[in-house]
Amino acid sequence: MTNRHTPPSAALRESVETKVGTWLAEQLAENPVVDSVELDTSTDVKRWVARLLGEEKAVSAVWFHIRQRSLIVETYLMPAPEEHQAQCYEYLMRRSAKLRGMGFVIGLEDAVYLQAAVPLDWVDDDELDWLLGSFYEAVEQSFRPAMRIGFASRFTD
Repeated sequence: MTNRHTPPSAALRESVETKVGTWLAEQLAENPVVDSVELDTSTDVKRWVARLLGEEKAVSAVWFHIRQRSLIVETYLMPAPEEHQAQCYEYLMRRSAKLRGMGFVIGLEDAVYLQAAVPLDWVDDDELDWLLGSFYEAVEQSFRPAMRIGFASRFTD
């Protein structure tokens, strides 16, 4: 484990880049939920996007960003709620309290994202499996209820 005051070495960051890239390629080949994986080379930050096929939310793009000290994983859940904002955010905050190591956040244009940060020296295949599975599960369980609250007038039963 690295000292939290000392940035991880370039070798550790490179090792994590290799682990994440290799693991995502394996997921694409073996995991039927993973529809595609792309490496984004448009920025200095090494990042990949894995598109997951779901049942409640048809497609989720899960981003894996390697930063100086951590692997950031995030996905877009929904746009800013148009109705019942307080109830929608309350629902999402209560859901966040039940999640381990991740939570819902408000991002650009008040859209809702699910986000996690993992220290680079924790990243291994088991942690990546846990992250992807947990993100998939959280989105599948939270998307429809949050949308029904935040866009209630668009849903008719």
